[in-house]
Parts: sequence; structure tokens; C-alpha cells
Amino acid sequence: MSQLVSDVTSILNYKDSKKEAENERQQILADMAADEKEKTNLVKKTLASQRAKYGASGVSGNSMSTGAVLKRLKQETEQPYEEKKSSNLEKLKKIKV
Repeated sequence: MSQLVSDVTSILNYKDSKKEAENERQQILADMAADEKEKTNLVKKTLASQRAKYGASGVSGNSMSTGAVLKRLKQETEQPYEEKKSSNLEKLKKIKV
């Protein structure tokens, strides 16, 4: 009888841990989706702001240096989000479902 109770308890614990892992996985994926949306909005806002500054100063947005500045701004804005994304991907790999 004791072995039966132990087996049932073990199965229930396995199911609980599996459900917990799946919930954690879903939360990480939801966080990643929200971060991606936030990153996209922030990049658009940053680039639009810089283009407006160029326009106000009479600089055209078609020169190579302007393009390089915008590219650098985009990279700098995206960097913290990319680091967080890498961290979240590592967490996902560690979760056993």
C-alpha cells in the first residue's frame, strides 16, 4: 500500500512540475513578445526623433553619414532588448517540459 501511495504522489508531483514549467515557459514567451513590441516602438520613436532633428537643421536624410548615425542609433536602442532576449532564450532552454 505504501508503494502505491508513493507512486501516485510521484505522478502527481511530476504533473505539477510539468504544469509549472509550462506556465513559466508561457510567461517567458509573453515577456519576449512584449519586449519585442516595446523595442520596435522605441526604435521607431528614436529614429523619427533623429530624422526630425536633421530636418529642423536642414540636413537631408540621404547622406552616408546620416545613414550611419541612424544605423548606430538603431543598434544602440536595440542592444538591451537583444541581451534580454538572449537571456530569455537561455531560460527557455533550461526549462524541462
